[in-house]
Amino acid sequence: MLYVQRDVQGQLLRVEAADFLGATETLPADAQEVQAWYANQQLESSRLQLKQSDLDMIRVLDDLLQVLFDKGVLRITDLPAAAQAKLLGRVQTREALAGRAPLINDDEAGVI
Repeated sequence: MLYVQRDVQGQLLRVEAADFLGATETLPADAQEVQAWYANQQLESSRLQLKQSDLDMIRVLDDLLQVLFDKGVLRITDLPAAAQAKLLGRVQTREALAGRAPLINDDEAGVI
């Protein structure tokens, strides 16, 4: 049996193997409602992982562009105006935050 908590609409809010404060009832592990809740949790977890991966890739692309600029393979003016503005905006934001926010880790080499 699993311990569950429901929201005001009766939807599962939390499912645990052990009893917890706020648990309102128990359901069998093979209940369709429980299985759907776990499937939704897995889907949400996958979405969050993909979102984090996207954020990580932004930094990789920043560094790649900087290498291409440094080697003369690409010039910022080769990019569309909107891309230039976004890249320059990121550079200005990083420069403005440098030294002001010690929680920002911008010590990697090759930043635009």
